[in-house]
Amino acid sequence: MGRPVVHFEVIGRDAKRLQDFYGQLFEWKIDSSNPMGYGIVDTGSKEGIQGGIAQSETESSWVTFYVQVDDLQATLDRAAELGGETVLPPTDIPGTVSLAVLKDPEGHTIGLVKAQGQTG
Repeated sequence: MGRPVVHFEVIGRDAKRLQDFYGQLFEWKIDSSNPMGYGIVDTGSKEGIQGGIAQSETESSWVTFYVQVDDLQATLDRAAELGGETVLPPTDIPGTVSLAVLKDPEGHTIGLVKAQGQTG
């Protein structure tokens, strides 16, 4: 199995402003009518990947992408061997996905999403 990029995320200090900006710039439909106010992006295309735009819980802002893997912990362990570090250990988001986040050797955040039907 390959390891496709399956999701992108834009996190910033003013989620509403970012959602309006990207929605108007690219004509994306963004639905943030959920308890977390997480803006689910519908790009309106079957090509490429969908994503999300949300509020940061700190003063930080960032853009990241999520890669689908078979085993979250094994991938975090391999990243550590290669000079990366775990930012968020494997975490289940009820009703959606299991994910983890790492930093590469230069500090870029990369998200991991567990492949459907996989354990780990």
